[in-house]
Amino acid sequence: MKWLLVTAWMVASSACEDFRDANQADTVASIRANVTLTLAVENVASTQDFVVKFDNYDENLHISEECNGTESVTIEGLIPGIYTVTVSGTVFDTEGDEYYVNGNVVNQAILQDDTSLDITVQGLKVSPLVLKEIYYAGSRTPTNGVYFRDQFYEIYNNSAQTQYLDGVYFANLVPGKSSTTLPVWPESDGNNYAYAERVWRIPGNGTDYPLEPGESCVISQFAANHQLEIYNPNSPIDGSISEFEFNMNNATYPDQPAVDMIHIFYNGLASMGSIPQYLTSVFGPAIVIFRVPEGDNYDPVNDPNLKTTDLSKPNSSTYYAKIPISYVLDAVECIDNATAVNAKRVPAALDAGMTYVGSTYCGLSVARKPLTDENGEYMYNAVGALMFQDTNNSTDDFEGGVVPMIRRYDTGMPAWNHTLQ
Repeated sequence: MKWLLVTAWMVASSACEDFRDANQADTVASIRANVTLTLAVENVASTQDFVVKFDNYDENLHISEECNGTESVTIEGLIPGIYTVTVSGTVFDTEGDEYYVNGNVVNQAILQDDTSLDITVQGLKVSPLVLKEIYYAGSRTPTNGVYFRDQFYEIYNNSAQTQYLDGVYFANLVPGKSSTTLPVWPESDGNNYAYAERVWRIPGNGTDYPLEPGESCVISQFAANHQLEIYNPNSPIDGSISEFEFNMNNATYPDQPAVDMIHIFYNGLASMGSIPQYLTSVFGPAIVIFRVPEGDNYDPVNDPNLKTTDLSKPNSSTYYAKIPISYVLDAVECIDNATAVNAKRVPAALDAGMTYVGSTYCGLSVARKPLTDENGEYMYNAVGALMFQDTNNSTDDFEGGVVPMIRRYDTGMPAWNHTLQ
């Protein structure tokens, strides 16, 4: 199903509520921009609360408009410049399932009157499992050395039903850090994939690892107490309570009691590679968790249709795994700092925004915000579990630069955690 939405910019029409901050509009001649949206979500029954946002980071100019429904809107008055244009909203399909829809164009020159933009808007089904906290920046040792073994990634059950972690995949996307120079992927892929450097999977036979509403699990790079003298007493994290770890068979950092993740893919192979460590970029990774639908076979090692090289490097022998966007449960894009906001590399359908801690080896993390009502009070679901904000826009959903905390807000530990046995 496709919709056409033509949007330009200036004063509010009756169909839109204008939230602009155009503080330079009175000094620069205004122009129009026409945006054509194609909604690539099947069996859609209704829509609500579409927002189109123009961000000119060079001029610190941010203009957003909230449009309800699918009617065409014509508004004038946009300052010439280089913009990232983002479209987001929610839709419901005929089965009643809710999807977050997002689309964008990055670093788009809008200099002429009546500039036309085409944006395909894709949908990601609202997920019961979300990435709640990501600690990637690492910490400093007492001698001012660097330490990254204390990285962790926390997954939360944001629903009112028990969710099983068995078979959930974890991957870090490429490029490893935010960059304005992006890989070139096969044109035939369209907008249907994310591309991963390395892929892991949670083990289990289907019901081994239940996560109750309000509980979270932690996957650690190395699930030890990092505050011990032999590691880094300055680390903010005791990772020994983690449920899972990325064990790389490194004798210096031996296997811990946490359950080992299953390694799936690296550079086209199932083997882990020659370097006995796995870490995501301390500058800011892009992380996805996903689940393969029943009946599908996901094998990026042996299926040539599920891996690719970067086509901007014709002779490259480095392979990346393709992840169908329809498989993704949640994605979070982390960047270096505020100056890198124009270096987005994750498809907007997965994460329309980005978050950051601002520096490396600072002992800080990014944490998802609890959902609050109009009075600022925390919101809880039907079974009394705390709900976390999830709009598939990490700019809005996350707080950056916080001291990391495993199970922040006293979210529950699953009964099968090894420390409880």
